[in-house]
Amino acid sequence: MTGVKPRLYLDTSVVSAYVDDRLPERGRATVEFWERLVEYDVTISELTLTEIQETENPEQREEMVRLVRPFAVLPIAEEARRLARQYVHPAVFSPGTGDDALHVAVAVTSRQEIFVSWNFWHLVNCRRRGLINEVNILLGYPRIEILAPPEV
Repeated sequence: MTGVKPRLYLDTSVVSAYVDDRLPERGRATVEFWERLVEYDVTISELTLTEIQETENPEQREEMVRLVRPFAVLPIAEEARRLARQYVHPAVFSPGTGDDALHVAVAVTSRQEIFVSWNFWHLVNCRRRGLINEVNILLGYPRIEILAPPEV
């Protein structure tokens, strides 16, 4: 074994679930998942930071900033923007979900292995995973696992 940790990207839904008490079961699962993050090379993106800064509750926003501080922050490169447009074009993502497409594109273009989200409607579902990976393969990008925290 080489000791290389799997590369894992967190979208904002995972960070916000850690501080959101509206769904206690999801919160508990997120805290348990967070404790396992030492097993991974964890990244977020500039988009994640922007979305965190848009959090209205100042205490939650501050806690979210603290939670992601140890993680590498991936830039939103032009390559990721182009890939995100490809995801929207073939209706993998509808035009109103461009930020979701951009999160995935940043993860894919930076060669993350696992994308973690609580967004079941737009991301963590069998149909969407398949469509995203179809586009990735067609364009010469690697497949990516898209999972909810309990699946990791």
